[in-house]
Amino acid sequence: MQDRVNSLELLTPTAPAPEMFDDAKAAVNRLCDLYDISTRFLCNSFQTAMEQGHPGVRYRAYYPEVRITTTTFAKVDSRLSFGHVAHPGTHAATITRPDLFRHYLEQQLSLLLENHGVPVQIGMSDTPMPVHFAVANDETINVPQEGAAEFILRDVFDVPDLATTNDDIVNGVAQPGPDGAEPLAPFTAQRVDYSLARLSHYTATDPHHFQNHVLFTNYQFYVAEFEAYARAQLADPDSGYTSFVSTGNVEITDPKALITSASKMPQMPTYHLKRPGGAGITLVNIGVGPSNAKTATDHIAVLRPHAWLMVGHCAGLRNSQSLGDFVLAHAYLREDRVLDDDLPVWVPVPALAEIQIALERAVATETQLEGYDLKRIMRTGTVASVDNRNWELRDQHGPVQRLSQSRAIALDMESATIAANGFRFRVPYGTLLCVSDKPLHGELKLPGMASDFYKTQVARHLMIGIHAMEHLREMPLERIHSRKLRSFEETAFL
Repeated sequence: MQDRVNSLELLTPTAPAPEMFDDAKAAVNRLCDLYDISTRFLCNSFQTAMEQGHPGVRYRAYYPEVRITTTTFAKVDSRLSFGHVAHPGTHAATITRPDLFRHYLEQQLSLLLENHGVPVQIGMSDTPMPVHFAVANDETINVPQEGAAEFILRDVFDVPDLATTNDDIVNGVAQPGPDGAEPLAPFTAQRVDYSLARLSHYTATDPHHFQNHVLFTNYQFYVAEFEAYARAQLADPDSGYTSFVSTGNVEITDPKALITSASKMPQMPTYHLKRPGGAGITLVNIGVGPSNAKTATDHIAVLRPHAWLMVGHCAGLRNSQSLGDFVLAHAYLREDRVLDDDLPVWVPVPALAEIQIALERAVATETQLEGYDLKRIMRTGTVASVDNRNWELRDQHGPVQRLSQSRAIALDMESATIAANGFRFRVPYGTLLCVSDKPLHGELKLPGMASDFYKTQVARHLMIGIHAMEHLREMPLERIHSRKLRSFEETAFL
């Protein structure tokens, strides 16, 4: 069978030769053209093969690519953490969905052109485009499961390849390509396509709805408050918000419009309050547990959000805390274990000043408390994240001793994961939690206590997260993206 595959004639689309560009918009236009050539070719070929059977040939199309070659080090603003290659040489990145990433690509390419003073080359790469990803945006086409078609799919088309669908670049272990080119962007095209497909599956909303400011929560209670806030903003013509998107891609612009509930809720229900340019806010209910937190951030990271924040509930660990108090994390005790292979626990995950200031200001705005008085309802300190929801049922000697030695003031199951993945993916991160129980002091999360607590605190807590995001929205992107998130040799693309 393999011999037959190798002997099949290979058909590829006709595409323009690689060309140099010194204008970012023109370069992105060419990326869009090349991407459309490849996807149209694969979609048409796939439909023909499904209708007529094995075509007797092999179809292949390629991802477009951006490439830059420099011979000198760039002299750039030392405050800028991105927008320039680390050293002279050739750097390249495969690109997918340039329509979705147009603003991002134009921004990154503009910085490259300005900082290095040399043109970028746009052409087809030598990375095959899997047919699954090519047809993903055509609702009229479905890729059958293995064995459902009259021929073996991978005999005729390329399928997803783990060799180019990984986190080697962001994990700092990527090797130069066969031609010596080093990575220009943090993700390969296949890695991005994989996450775009996963996002649609887990959140039941299309990736193009996601906004640049992402709030994560671990309780469905926040969703109703977020929708109420969204409707109030849509009713205000001066708010700047244009629409609200619920699960199932139900989008409304009328604040009084009804939203039909999805017949089957996704694993991570997601909602988007949109503004032009993606400047709105996305709320993701990741549910409970570090695995969910990792899954969500693994995939949202490819959208290159400007910031993500955790606004969930936690166990307060200090006697001086009260139910409803806030916790602003400035350090994390990582016992979630889900990222140990990608980001060892000895790697510190620092607090980011810009995020911390935005969150503290938001708490002050919402509570009308400032300075020393703010300490009445908010503590700043270490948040511990564990992978065992019922940690209280184990022998307390070991866990409590570690919590005390780490100076932890709160415990949850998601915050450290979200912060650590933000650090790993170079996405600014922060955590503001709300104390919902105090298990070390006999105040457990019981039904009656929970309902009273949720009624009084959810709206206030969510508004703090929203205020923080609105403050960050006004900051220049280059200021939010701290150099603390960048390693010795980084990709030029953010």
